[in-house]
Amino acid sequence: MPEQLDQPLEEGRARWLRWMRPRRHASSDTSGRVSEAIARFSGTPTFLIWLTLFVVLWMAWNTFAPTGMRFDKAELGFTALTLMLSLQASYSAPLILLAQNRQDDRDRVTAEQDRQRAQANLEDTEYLTREIASLRLAMNEVATRDFVRGELRDMLAELLEEERRSREEIVGEIVEELADERAEHEEPEEPAHQPRRAEQ
Repeated sequence: MPEQLDQPLEEGRARWLRWMRPRRHASSDTSGRVSEAIARFSGTPTFLIWLTLFVVLWMAWNTFAPTGMRFDKAELGFTALTLMLSLQASYSAPLILLAQNRQDDRDRVTAEQDRQRAQANLEDTEYLTREIASLRLAMNEVATRDFVRGELRDMLAELLEEERRSREEIVGEIVEELADERAEHEEPEEPAHQPRRAEQ
């Protein structure tokens, strides 16, 4: 039966496995960061200026320095300089590709997050649209503001009409009472005046 996976490895074997198979995540992340830093620096004007100065100094030294101090011959086309620049270019290209791959991975993750965010926003919008539609359907059964205002106006008109009628009735009753009182006051006086007229 194979080894139990929940048991720790022996000390010698664990060290050998760590040496032979380093953690991919840590190593790839470190190499990716280094490659990005180099690729970012390689695309700057500072790198071009330093590289140009290096090449000019190299060519000037191997052209004008004393013959014994020269280490690259101009007659051979600066072979060592050509090899160094080729070596630099051969390393720069894979490092730039590594940086681009990391950037592509980041862009892919960002695009996936944007897609998920857009999907969530779309679902929220659809939910709110359904809620608004249901509210509109429910509002058809509920009294609207204009309807309530119209009903209140009608009720106010009815109340004012009833108040006007009641005032007219009260005024009519008061007038009748006053007329009755006048009639009562005038009836006893008339018999008193009549005998006086007869006496005269």
